[in-house]
Amino acid sequence: MANRLQYEDSPYLQQHKDNPLDWYPWGDEAFEKAKQDNKPIFISIGYSACHWCHVMEHEVFENDAVAAFMNAHFISIKVDREERPDIDKYYQEVHLLLNRRPGGWPTSIFCTPQNQPIFAATYLSVASRHQSMGFEELTRIISNKVMEHDDKLFENAKEIEGFLTSHTHPKEATRLTFDIADTFISQCEHNFENRFGGFSVQPKFPHTSTLTALSNLYVLTGNETAKTMVTKTLSSMQRGGIYDVIDGGFCRYSVDREWLVPHFEKMTYDNALLCALYVKAFHLFDIPIFKRTALEIAEFMLSFMSEDQLFYSASDADSDAREGTYFVYDYDETLTRLQQGGFSPEQSERIATKLGISPGGNFEGASIVRIEDNSRPQWFARVQAILAQMRRERTYPFIDKKIQTSWNAMMIKALFDLGSIETRYNETALTHLDTLLHTLYREGTLYHSTLIHKTPKVKAFLEDYAYLGVALICAYESTCNEGYLIEAQKMANSALTHFYDKGMWYFSKEEFETKADITDSSYPGSVGVIVDLLLSLGALVDEKYHHFAFKTLEYYSYDLARKPINSPYLFNQMIRYIKEDRIIKSTLPVPYLRYPFTLKKYDPDVTGTYLVCGMQRCFATTDDGNALDALIEQSL
Repeated sequence: MANRLQYEDSPYLQQHKDNPLDWYPWGDEAFEKAKQDNKPIFISIGYSACHWCHVMEHEVFENDAVAAFMNAHFISIKVDREERPDIDKYYQEVHLLLNRRPGGWPTSIFCTPQNQPIFAATYLSVASRHQSMGFEELTRIISNKVMEHDDKLFENAKEIEGFLTSHTHPKEATRLTFDIADTFISQCEHNFENRFGGFSVQPKFPHTSTLTALSNLYVLTGNETAKTMVTKTLSSMQRGGIYDVIDGGFCRYSVDREWLVPHFEKMTYDNALLCALYVKAFHLFDIPIFKRTALEIAEFMLSFMSEDQLFYSASDADSDAREGTYFVYDYDETLTRLQQGGFSPEQSERIATKLGISPGGNFEGASIVRIEDNSRPQWFARVQAILAQMRRERTYPFIDKKIQTSWNAMMIKALFDLGSIETRYNETALTHLDTLLHTLYREGTLYHSTLIHKTPKVKAFLEDYAYLGVALICAYESTCNEGYLIEAQKMANSALTHFYDKGMWYFSKEEFETKADITDSSYPGSVGVIVDLLLSLGALVDEKYHHFAFKTLEYYSYDLARKPINSPYLFNQMIRYIKEDRIIKSTLPVPYLRYPFTLKKYDPDVTGTYLVCGMQRCFATTDDGNALDALIEQSL
């Protein structure tokens, strides 16, 4: 019999509607029931493409004995972190406070009947093992303590709640100078893994905003170490594994040093950010494979992850109840299919070896495709088609068809960036942007998410205003249509009204009042992105926006100056503020320019030529777009 989640729109909540555990969605009904029955609350937070969320569901939430106990003694609430990032952010702070380390997903939170947190964890097995308490033992202890009204438990809960509601401010303002770039590069070098790139040994995440900032510093300083960190990482990642060389698109992270074995979920935000980064790296370093990878990412997103000009949020790691089954290849079956496709037995064996497909496999007896160098042989297109056909005969992983404003805006910006390589992507970006605005910006109210053809319900958070505003700036530069610039101003003005407080930014201020992040985790924190928008509007529209950008940088300067590697997107905007934007005024198309902080401003008075300007004055004019890079460099 289905539980209450059957009435929810979220695909993640729908995945749990048939659990024997009697889930409630987030809402007053659950909290009132907990108080009325004096039952502790269990809050489980995850998302549809999360592998370990699926593992915990199968082991714990589908366990009849566990469910019977939980239904009798707890009120259990399921939350989709993508639908409600404000709830997730709040409880990630709870996890950090209680465990002195970051959390992750699934997130497991236990609270008093008054919804005061008392315990936080991530994945929990059913039984205790390896000195780690299991779900069964933990829930029995908590249930008994609440029934007995353990004074210490409730005192601790009040103390925890006090910590969560207190506000701390930075210690002091720090003067921000370009010298902090040396600190940033040094911190990156310290974390850099020299053999395969990336900034850890294992697991490995893409860290796109770190690589973007390093790319910009290479342009500004000529630092070869910065260049090497970028090119080695991007070259290693795109060979296969974390990158899917058959369908295209990146998985969220790899569990090993070589970028070979991922958890196979693919997120829109990763692919958006990496598409834009590979475009940038292609232009700066003139490495053709980076262009190919950027194009393949975009085509994957358009072919597999979009509908009616909107992008889905994620595809799953699992299919047929196992991780990676859609993506991997059996050696003997692959040889047979290659031979059926016209390759000889000897050729088929050589091809399999080249692609890392072996009898023993590299993932649970099967093989993930990876090419150990950056060249693709002449036969690759034929083989890719054969391997793609093998996949089409399998069950495709579950796709979460939720539409999120911030993540769609990231992908739209990436398409505008890709338009600098192939102009057709500009039109694709515009149609997706217009559809996003029509779908999630209604009667002057911006919303965070919805399902396609459903009415949105969750209002936008800071990240939605910030990312959408940045995408609107791209649309203005692409089209010279000032309507997009006006909409970008509306995003910034609404964000300043709802989330800004004397230099500090909130992520949400309705049900949960949570501070916005300056750090970059799965994707760039919203403070850095809103500063990006403010700086662009300050250069294109009104200098008052620069004031708010400066006050933000000043407010967060203490942490930014000491640990810039934790906040690479905001660090990049700090460098931008110091070096200043260059504005190209013209009615002509503007080519891709190396200087990272360049904006195009449509000016009907500047016809048939380009005017190169800073914030206060103009420096040069030319009718040759190819001369702009040199003129900008001379103005710095």
